[in-house]
Amino acid sequence: MTETSSGSVARGGKRPRKGLKMKRIFTTPGVHPYDEIAWERRDVVMTNWRDGSINFEQRGVEFPEFWSVNAANIVTTKYFRGAVGTPQREWSLKQLVDRVVGVYTRTGLEHGYFASEEDAEIFDHELKHALVHQVFAFNSPVWFNVGTQSPQQVSACFILSVDDQMESILEWYKEEGVIFKGGSGSGVNLSRIRSSKELLSSGGTASGPVSFMRGADASAGTIKSGGATRRAAKMVVLDVDHPDIEEFIETKAREEDKVRALRDAGFDMDLGGKDIVSVQYQNANNSVRVSEEFMRAVGKGDAFGLRARLTGEVIETVDARELFRKMAKAAWECADPGVQYDDTINDWHTTPETGRITASNPCSEYVHLDNSSCNLASINLLKFLNDDNSFDIAGFVKLTELIITAMDISITFADFPTEKIGETTRAYRQLGIGYANLGALLMATGHAYDSDGGRAVAGAITSLMTGVSYRRSAELAGVVGPYDGYARNAEPHKRVMRKHAAANDDLRTVGTVDAQIHAEATRQWTECLKTGEKNGYRNAQASLLAPTGTIGLMMDCDTTGIEPDLALVKFKKLVGGGSMQIVNQTIPRALRQLHYQQEQIEAIVEYIAEHGHVVDAPSLRPEHYEVFDCAMGERAIAPMGHVRMMAAAQPFLSGAISKTVNLPESATIDDIEQVYMEGWKLGLKALAVYRDNCKVGQPLSVGGTKSESKTAEAEPEPEVKVIEVNRPTRRRMPNQRPSTTTRFTVGGAKGYMTASSYPDDGLGEVFLKMSKQGSTLAGVMDAFSVAISIGLQYGVPLETYMSKFVNMRFEPAGMTDDPDIRMATSVMDYIFRRLALDHLPYDERAALGIFSMAERAAQQRGEDPSALQESVDREALAQSAPIEERPKPEAVKELTLESHQRFTADAPLCMTCGTKMRPAGSCYVCEGCGSTSGCS
Repeated sequence: MTETSSGSVARGGKRPRKGLKMKRIFTTPGVHPYDEIAWERRDVVMTNWRDGSINFEQRGVEFPEFWSVNAANIVTTKYFRGAVGTPQREWSLKQLVDRVVGVYTRTGLEHGYFASEEDAEIFDHELKHALVHQVFAFNSPVWFNVGTQSPQQVSACFILSVDDQMESILEWYKEEGVIFKGGSGSGVNLSRIRSSKELLSSGGTASGPVSFMRGADASAGTIKSGGATRRAAKMVVLDVDHPDIEEFIETKAREEDKVRALRDAGFDMDLGGKDIVSVQYQNANNSVRVSEEFMRAVGKGDAFGLRARLTGEVIETVDARELFRKMAKAAWECADPGVQYDDTINDWHTTPETGRITASNPCSEYVHLDNSSCNLASINLLKFLNDDNSFDIAGFVKLTELIITAMDISITFADFPTEKIGETTRAYRQLGIGYANLGALLMATGHAYDSDGGRAVAGAITSLMTGVSYRRSAELAGVVGPYDGYARNAEPHKRVMRKHAAANDDLRTVGTVDAQIHAEATRQWTECLKTGEKNGYRNAQASLLAPTGTIGLMMDCDTTGIEPDLALVKFKKLVGGGSMQIVNQTIPRALRQLHYQQEQIEAIVEYIAEHGHVVDAPSLRPEHYEVFDCAMGERAIAPMGHVRMMAAAQPFLSGAISKTVNLPESATIDDIEQVYMEGWKLGLKALAVYRDNCKVGQPLSVGGTKSESKTAEAEPEPEVKVIEVNRPTRRRMPNQRPSTTTRFTVGGAKGYMTASSYPDDGLGEVFLKMSKQGSTLAGVMDAFSVAISIGLQYGVPLETYMSKFVNMRFEPAGMTDDPDIRMATSVMDYIFRRLALDHLPYDERAALGIFSMAERAAQQRGEDPSALQESVDREALAQSAPIEERPKPEAVKELTLESHQRFTADAPLCMTCGTKMRPAGSCYVCEGCGSTSGCS
């Protein structure tokens, strides 16, 4: 435990003051933490996803041996400062960590945080050890800015405000632009703006907030965050009693209809296409701020009043259930809007005397005062799992103390994008400590994510983290004083502390691990209340759960934030380039925890590697299947499982949780209503949903995927088909046969495919060319073509090849120039999809989830795609036409399916490297380069 004592540091030299007495956690006196690590030199070379050219190269960078290739690549490309190739360029993780920690240590010493220089040195060593060992990480702005010539911006999350005045609205546009330029995101509530149903002082009718959203959206779409390639991240909130609420709810759903119409008319709706700019409201997440009054009216079926902004009088009455239904319907159609539970948020508000909480950051985890910001840091939970699967409680407590101390110091030296944000943040000192790898921790300890045991562990850890954080905040208040706004908010702040402690008392444990953590959490909350009563608190906010996108990759985390694992099989980058498919390393540990023998573990892991799931794995007991449930796949966690996990953690968080509740494509509007209603009843602060395939322009659906899986499982192997005759015979192709040549591009790699058919019927020959004659690739493709052609001539059905090669994943992968197949996970994936479209009837392709552009358009219109009378010859002719004469590709936010791993359907391509991004909370992260679509 860190103590406070009188030290030699004096304020203005007038009187001695207290300072923190630091104790070592991980380090050894007299030994620098770097000297306890084995370091190695590596080369980081990043290639362009389109043409294979090198777009980043730095050789001889230095990292610990245990850092993965991916983590080292991301830190080198994103966080090292200085021009590449110059002496000023950072080349070692030591330099990066020294640059950042040096500023923290010097500032803490100068401002009286430490009792002595020796304590400052301990702080310095402990922080460096934790960072280089990937035990925790600060959010990205810290790594970008601290210790450089740039403004020392440390916050990733911002909340703005806008009033019902044109000057304020224009100032909102400007402030957002400044924040986006700095690489961060912001949120705003537009409910103060008069509705389009109210009058102006001049006598005219007001434009309403939705009209002003258009201007802000256009501004955000033109500003690339940090001067790089990632688009701006923003949140727009509107209160449920605003007279324009229905228009707000339906904005993005209407735009989806526009995308469909323009795409079907042949306009360029590709990502970055010249016509996509006509689609509005796409740069923001939208959320409706619902009240207790409204939710109760929904439950009772009562009427609900929409109120004028200036007078507060009811100017329109609506059916609460119908309005709630419209919210759920819009979310069912396009995943927006989400909901924020206003009364719950403000019931846990520590500073209500200063103002209400009206908005959030783009990912919804930071909810506090207008014109404020929050800097984030996340703990890697898996680092505290001991070899015997016990949780290192003492180490976790001490690390949390260290992080809170460092984060508060950062506010002292930080710069801010606007003066208003700077004033509020310095006065209230909001922090956002959180964690990552919860899903991996639960699996490793044999807990199902959707189980009482899993929720008990999550609740206990979260309670302990926040209890320690506020106890340390109270200790800091005794050293350097409480936050400026504490005096006027002392009673409500202490009331919220008591609410957290009471929630901890109500937590019910079910196992040894969570019981031990809970016991320590109870002790910490008791100490927190006692110390806070004496000293007050240094921080108005302490904790939240962020998506941990880029920093999660930096820490080599298997799972982000509060999320479960995405899939059981992943792809690991290798030194020197390339990647390999691996089974999650957490699985063998979980199996050992469940008392399986080594031979059984090896067999189960081998089965998972082949099938991507645990169903029917040898020796694995069905009652243990749930331990290996993931966000997606054969045994996807039920939507309410996600909601219940959020509810387990929420009472112990100052802020909210960045997380999207995924629903299957078959989910109904009623299902989304239930999720929104249960989120309110369970005490969540914010909630967003995503229904699989709800976005426009997705060639495959979950239903198609399941059909494909069943088809593949039920399809006999080629050998089984062959033995139906005693001696298979080869049906050779005639000298003259009809053929189609298709020129294609997959992820920037160009190639040609010639497919020849028998004169009567059926594909019999395929030839592929992707490189110069004599090259290794050309030889491999020739050999592959011969093998496929001979198989076809011996009677192997084309659909058998489909089941084996469709969704195969390797580079090059990504966008294609084929309007029917806009995304491909590999060249093989594209080739066999194209062959299926050209040579298989609709019914057989539908079972595999393979449709042409015209068939997808028919589905969107509610028509029967099988009724389309497009012949194979006409489709082949369209494909053989020059590229410039083909229909334009559609929007690229699509569902890409891997053989053992599926990403969320709406996950966009990374604008930096072209890789399909994956979910991270309610945002997305690129595993290739670490770019995110929100907080990092």
